[in-house]
Amino acid sequence: MKLLEPGAHLDGFAIEECIHSGGMAHVYRVHYADGQPDPGFDMAMKVPRMTAGDGAENIVSFEVECQIMQTLQGHHVPRFVAAGDLQRVPYLVMEYIQGQTLDHWLEAETRPTVDEMARLGAAMARAAHALHQQNTVHLDLKPANVLFRPDGSAVMLDFGLSCHAHYPDLLAEQLRKAVGSPTWIAPEQVVGVRGDPRSDIFAIGVMLYELCTGELPFGSPQTAAGLRQRLWMDPTPPRKIKPEIPTWFQEVVLRCLEPEAAQRYSSAALLAFDLTHPTQVVITERGLKTKGTKFSTHFKRWIKAAGMHYQPSPLPSQQADEVPIIMVAVPHNDVTDATLYSLRQAVARSLGTRPGARLACVTVISSSLTSSSDDEKSETSVHRRYLTDLRQWAQPLDHPGHQTSYHVLETSDVAQALLNYARGNNVSVIVMGAATHGLKTQRFVATVPIKVAMDAPCTVILVKQSLPFAQLGTSTGSQRSGPDYSDSDSDVASRFGDDLGPLG
Repeated sequence: MKLLEPGAHLDGFAIEECIHSGGMAHVYRVHYADGQPDPGFDMAMKVPRMTAGDGAENIVSFEVECQIMQTLQGHHVPRFVAAGDLQRVPYLVMEYIQGQTLDHWLEAETRPTVDEMARLGAAMARAAHALHQQNTVHLDLKPANVLFRPDGSAVMLDFGLSCHAHYPDLLAEQLRKAVGSPTWIAPEQVVGVRGDPRSDIFAIGVMLYELCTGELPFGSPQTAAGLRQRLWMDPTPPRKIKPEIPTWFQEVVLRCLEPEAAQRYSSAALLAFDLTHPTQVVITERGLKTKGTKFSTHFKRWIKAAGMHYQPSPLPSQQADEVPIIMVAVPHNDVTDATLYSLRQAVARSLGTRPGARLACVTVISSSLTSSSDDEKSETSVHRRYLTDLRQWAQPLDHPGHQTSYHVLETSDVAQALLNYARGNNVSVIVMGAATHGLKTQRFVATVPIKVAMDAPCTVILVKQSLPFAQLGTSTGSQRSGPDYSDSDSDVASRFGDDLGPLG
């Protein structure tokens, strides 16, 4: 199809300038031409190339993108507007988003700092996680397909090679096995396995590797044999190329680039978490490497890869749900051992049903605790003390299959701090103490647990102090003959409800 001229009309859209001309499609700025109400955002029209020399994948990928774009929602994808009839004039109209692609940082004269690279990587991981929760895997993530809004959030573009778990995979049915861009394609894609969300994590790892080293981890192979090498090969450790790269950042990047998907991050949310909390990253041999992998190791992997039978991918949303981030809000002020024990038991049950889950232990302290100039009350000393308390509380929960991190938040608005943490880190489950005020009180007092439960973006588990502990240390004469629900069910009400102000 020839280029459309500015000023031309197509199905009620007025064509403006061509803003991109690629190997598979042309993209134009457009606006409504027939007086339809303004949608409230700029629009772009994507028209596939369909000349005699263009391959069938152009049409197939256009069909895939039209199908998937209409199902996706959220801040990390352009809004769908309209699609043209493939038999007449194929086109796709979507929201036009202002911003810069990752190419901007890769082509800049000065390399971004580690903090900037971590911020970019975390934004990409959050966007990928949002797709995976909608049962979509992008499968063609590369610098040109990742756009960053002015607020720093990432938007995924070009879903022509993507896979949605609830729709037929037209590319797998009609085209060759390895579908994707050779530089960023994951090992399992090379052998025809599509739909694994960890393939997107591999592509993010490739982009982070290039950001920090200026080189590509596997080059740009043009042959099937060159592509297959990533089934058993490790890239050169980034710290061998750039010794100033921190060990934690190399740990994250090389974990993304593991040949076997099971050795990578289990979900993009876990990747975003590590990039956002570098001090919590567990450094293994990966992060310390400064030499390439031995030939004998690569040879063993080559033998294993030759006989490996790859399994179909799980549902992306199911994969993300099976490895959640569990957040527990641990109180630190005027709290009983019984409450802390009950919280720990609830967390243990949650972790036990979710192998591979990550536990984030959070406590919230008042800003007044660190306002003094006294060394013992300095911000560093106070935070260190509460971090030590969190580690001691969580020590019985230590398990090889789970990673645990510890966070001290400083604010006067406890509920909002917990909510912000949960949203910013893609938390799947919040475990916290229940305010057990009587029904009359709850009508008038919105306690911290109630506020969190009402506005949380995820599941909230409210834990009540178990009955045996409620009776410990109480004399026989002072025990109630029966429960009194008019005021409070247990001391947890005051300790984890109103007094959650210095929650932690």
